[in-house]
Amino acid sequence: MLCENMRTYTVDDHRPKPLPGNSHSQPVLTNTFTSPERAVFRRLSTPEKIQRFMDDLGYNKERDGDTCRSPRRVLRDRTAQCMEGALFGAAALRMAGFPPLLLDLGAERDDDHVLAIFRIRGCWGAIAKSNYSGLRYREPVYRTLRELAMSYFEHYFNPAREKTLRNYSRPVNMARFDAIEWMTAEEDLWAVPEYLTTISHRALLAPPLIPRLGRVDDRLYRAGRLGRVD
Repeated sequence: MLCENMRTYTVDDHRPKPLPGNSHSQPVLTNTFTSPERAVFRRLSTPEKIQRFMDDLGYNKERDGDTCRSPRRVLRDRTAQCMEGALFGAAALRMAGFPPLLLDLGAERDDDHVLAIFRIRGCWGAIAKSNYSGLRYREPVYRTLRELAMSYFEHYFNPAREKTLRNYSRPVNMARFDAIEWMTAEEDLWAVPEYLTTISHRALLAPPLIPRLGRVDDRLYRAGRLGRVD
Protein backbone atom coordinates (compact mmCIF):
# COMPACT_ATOMS: atom_id res chain seq x y z
CA MET A 1 0.00 0.00 0.00
CA LEU A 2 1.39 3.40 -0.97
CA CYS A 3 1.72 6.17 1.57
CA GLU A 4 -0.80 8.99 1.51
CA ASN A 5 0.11 12.64 1.91
CA MET A 6 -1.36 13.20 5.35
CA ARG A 7 -0.32 16.82 5.74
CA THR A 8 0.77 19.72 3.56
CA TYR A 9 4.21 21.22 4.26
CA THR A 10 5.48 24.48 2.84
CA VAL A 11 8.90 24.12 1.23
CA ASP A 12 11.00 27.26 1.45
CA ASP A 13 11.84 28.21 -2.15
CA HIS A 14 12.99 31.79 -1.66
CA ARG A 15 16.52 32.66 -2.65
CA PRO A 16 18.85 34.92 -0.68
CA LYS A 17 20.67 37.94 -1.95
CA PRO A 18 24.20 37.16 -3.19
CA LEU A 19 26.87 37.36 -0.54
CA PRO A 20 29.13 40.44 -0.63
CA GLY A 21 31.66 40.10 -3.43
CA ASN A 22 29.59 37.52 -5.30
CA SER A 23 28.88 38.86 -8.77
CA HIS A 24 26.70 35.96 -9.92
CA SER A 25 23.03 36.84 -10.27
CA GLN A 26 21.83 33.60 -11.86
CA PRO A 27 21.30 30.28 -10.06
CA VAL A 28 24.15 27.83 -10.39
CA LEU A 29 23.30 24.85 -12.62
CA THR A 30 24.27 21.26 -11.91
CA ASN A 31 26.65 21.33 -14.90
CA THR A 32 29.01 23.59 -12.92
CA PHE A 33 30.54 20.37 -11.55
CA THR A 34 33.58 19.11 -13.45
CA SER A 35 33.40 15.99 -15.61
CA PRO A 36 35.11 13.79 -12.95
CA GLU A 37 32.74 15.15 -10.30
CA ARG A 38 29.71 14.44 -12.48
CA ALA A 39 30.99 10.91 -13.05
CA VAL A 40 30.88 10.31 -9.29
CA PHE A 41 27.35 11.69 -9.05
CA ARG A 42 26.17 9.52 -11.94
CA ARG A 43 27.05 6.47 -9.83
CA LEU A 44 24.97 7.88 -6.96
CA SER A 45 21.70 7.36 -8.79
CA THR A 46 19.50 6.38 -5.82
CA PRO A 47 19.19 7.56 -2.22
CA GLU A 48 20.57 4.21 -1.01
CA LYS A 49 23.70 4.61 -3.14
CA ILE A 50 24.17 8.17 -1.89
CA GLN A 51 23.97 6.98 1.72
CA ARG A 52 26.44 4.15 1.15
CA PHE A 53 28.88 6.61 -0.39
CA MET A 54 28.50 8.94 2.59
CA ASP A 55 28.92 6.07 5.06
CA ASP A 56 32.30 5.37 3.46
CA LEU A 57 33.47 8.96 3.93
CA GLY A 58 35.59 9.74 6.95
CA TYR A 59 33.90 11.65 9.76
CA ASN A 60 35.17 15.23 9.95
CA LYS A 61 36.05 16.01 13.59
CA GLU A 62 37.08 19.57 12.63
CA ARG A 63 40.36 19.28 14.54
CA ASP A 64 41.72 22.41 12.83
CA GLY A 65 38.58 24.49 13.45
CA ASP A 66 34.93 24.57 12.44
CA THR A 67 34.08 23.94 8.80
CA CYS A 68 31.00 23.99 6.59
CA ARG A 69 32.29 22.70 3.29
CA SER A 70 30.48 22.48 -0.02
CA PRO A 71 29.75 19.18 -1.77
CA ARG A 72 32.71 19.84 -4.09
CA ARG A 73 35.07 20.07 -1.12
CA VAL A 74 33.53 16.97 0.47
CA LEU A 75 34.19 15.06 -2.77
CA ARG A 76 37.76 16.29 -2.83
CA ASP A 77 38.57 15.70 0.86
CA ARG A 78 36.51 12.50 1.29
CA THR A 79 35.38 13.55 4.76
CA ALA A 80 32.25 15.22 6.16
CA GLN A 81 30.40 15.99 9.36
CA CYS A 82 26.63 16.31 9.81
CA MET A 83 26.06 19.64 8.04
CA GLU A 84 28.51 18.84 5.26
CA GLY A 85 26.93 15.42 4.77
CA ALA A 86 23.48 16.99 4.48
CA LEU A 87 24.75 19.45 1.88
CA PHE A 88 26.40 16.66 -0.07
CA GLY A 89 23.26 14.53 0.18
CA ALA A 90 21.10 17.38 -1.10
CA ALA A 91 23.43 17.96 -4.05
CA ALA A 92 23.54 14.26 -4.90
CA LEU A 93 19.74 14.03 -4.68
CA ARG A 94 19.48 17.01 -7.01
CA MET A 95 21.84 15.38 -9.51
CA ALA A 96 19.65 12.25 -9.32
CA GLY A 97 16.50 14.24 -10.12
CA PHE A 98 15.13 14.98 -6.64
CA PRO A 99 14.59 18.44 -5.14
CA PRO A 100 17.57 19.39 -2.90
CA LEU A 101 15.77 19.53 0.46
CA LEU A 102 17.20 19.90 3.97
CA LEU A 103 15.44 19.33 7.29
CA ASP A 104 16.83 20.54 10.62
CA LEU A 105 16.29 18.49 13.79
CA GLY A 106 16.53 20.70 16.88
CA ALA A 107 17.80 19.39 20.21
CA GLU A 108 18.10 20.45 23.84
CA ARG A 109 21.54 20.22 25.49
CA ASP A 110 22.83 18.74 22.25
CA ASP A 111 23.76 19.65 18.67
CA ASP A 112 21.17 19.98 15.93
CA HIS A 113 21.20 17.32 13.22
CA VAL A 114 20.56 18.10 9.54
CA LEU A 115 19.05 15.65 7.06
CA ALA A 116 18.84 15.63 3.28
CA ILE A 117 15.29 14.44 2.71
CA PHE A 118 13.50 12.95 -0.27
CA ARG A 119 10.07 11.60 -1.12
CA ILE A 120 9.16 8.50 -3.13
CA ARG A 121 5.52 7.60 -3.84
CA GLY A 122 4.36 10.10 -1.25
CA CYS A 123 6.60 8.84 1.56
CA TRP A 124 9.55 10.62 3.16
CA GLY A 125 13.04 9.24 3.66
CA ALA A 126 16.36 10.77 4.68
CA ILE A 127 20.09 10.72 4.02
CA ALA A 128 22.47 11.81 6.77
CA LYS A 129 26.04 11.74 8.03
CA SER A 130 26.48 11.22 11.76
CA ASN A 131 28.99 10.02 14.32
CA TYR A 132 26.10 8.08 15.90
CA SER A 133 24.97 4.95 14.07
CA GLY A 134 21.24 5.48 14.63
CA LEU A 135 21.09 8.97 13.12
CA ARG A 136 21.76 8.15 9.49
CA TYR A 137 19.61 6.75 6.67
CA ARG A 138 15.84 6.35 6.78
CA GLU A 139 13.91 4.38 4.19
CA PRO A 140 11.14 6.34 2.41
CA VAL A 141 8.28 4.83 4.42
CA TYR A 142 7.19 7.80 6.57
CA ARG A 143 3.86 9.41 5.71
CA THR A 144 4.67 12.79 7.26
CA LEU A 145 7.75 14.75 8.24
CA ARG A 146 6.73 14.39 11.87
CA GLU A 147 6.84 10.59 11.51
CA LEU A 148 10.27 10.88 9.90
CA ALA A 149 11.58 13.15 12.65
CA MET A 150 10.18 10.92 15.41
CA SER A 151 12.02 7.92 13.94
CA TYR A 152 15.20 9.56 15.23
CA PHE A 153 13.94 10.18 18.76
CA GLU A 154 15.19 7.09 20.63
CA HIS A 155 18.57 7.27 18.88
CA TYR A 156 19.12 10.97 19.54
CA PHE A 157 21.00 11.30 22.82
CA ASN A 158 23.90 13.20 24.34
CA PRO A 159 26.92 11.84 26.30
CA ALA A 160 24.88 12.14 29.51
CA ARG A 161 22.43 9.63 27.95
CA GLU A 162 19.61 12.16 27.83
CA LYS A 163 17.11 11.87 24.95
CA THR A 164 17.52 15.32 23.45
CA LEU A 165 15.48 15.64 20.22
CA ARG A 166 12.76 18.30 20.59
CA ASN A 167 11.65 19.79 17.25
CA TYR A 168 12.01 19.83 13.47
CA SER A 169 11.97 22.51 10.80
CA ARG A 170 10.02 22.84 7.60
CA PRO A 171 11.83 21.54 4.48
CA VAL A 172 14.27 24.04 2.99
CA ASN A 173 14.90 23.87 -0.74
CA MET A 174 18.59 24.53 -1.30
CA ALA A 175 17.79 26.22 -4.61
CA ARG A 176 17.43 29.34 -2.45
CA PHE A 177 21.22 29.24 -2.00
CA ASP A 178 22.13 28.78 -5.66
CA ALA A 179 23.26 32.40 -5.82
CA ILE A 180 26.11 31.62 -3.41
CA GLU A 181 27.09 28.50 -5.36
CA TRP A 182 26.50 26.17 -2.43
CA MET A 183 27.32 23.04 -4.40
CA THR A 184 30.78 24.12 -5.53
CA ALA A 185 31.93 27.00 -3.30
CA GLU A 186 35.46 27.00 -1.93
CA GLU A 187 34.52 29.17 1.05
CA ASP A 188 32.63 27.79 4.06
CA LEU A 189 28.85 27.96 3.72
CA TRP A 190 27.94 29.44 7.10
CA ALA A 191 24.86 31.11 5.61
CA VAL A 192 23.13 27.72 5.45
CA PRO A 193 23.31 26.61 9.11
CA GLU A 194 22.69 30.19 10.20
CA TYR A 195 19.48 30.20 8.17
CA LEU A 196 18.39 26.81 9.50
CA THR A 197 18.59 28.09 13.06
CA THR A 198 16.35 31.08 12.30
CA ILE A 199 13.37 29.38 10.65
CA SER A 200 10.38 28.11 12.58
CA HIS A 201 10.45 24.60 14.06
CA ARG A 202 7.59 22.37 15.19
CA ALA A 203 7.66 20.75 18.60
CA LEU A 204 7.76 16.94 18.77
CA LEU A 205 6.94 16.57 22.47
CA ALA A 206 4.37 18.14 24.77
CA PRO A 207 6.29 19.99 27.51
CA PRO A 208 4.85 17.90 30.40
CA LEU A 209 6.38 14.77 28.86
CA ILE A 210 9.95 16.03 28.89
CA PRO A 211 10.70 15.66 32.64
CA ARG A 212 9.44 12.06 32.48
CA LEU A 213 11.86 10.93 29.78
CA GLY A 214 14.14 8.08 30.80
CA ARG A 215 17.86 7.79 30.11
CA VAL A 216 19.20 5.69 27.25
CA ASP A 217 20.06 2.16 28.39
CA ASP A 218 23.53 0.65 28.07
CA ARG A 219 22.82 -1.45 24.99
CA LEU A 220 21.33 1.37 22.91
CA TYR A 221 24.07 3.73 24.09
CA ARG A 222 26.82 1.31 22.99
CA ALA A 223 25.04 0.57 19.70
CA GLY A 224 24.65 4.25 18.93
CA ARG A 225 28.36 4.85 19.47
CA LEU A 226 29.47 1.85 17.42
CA GLY A 227 32.18 2.96 15.00
CA ARG A 228 32.23 6.46 16.47
CA VAL A 229 35.24 8.66 15.68
CA ASP A 230 36.52 10.40 18.85
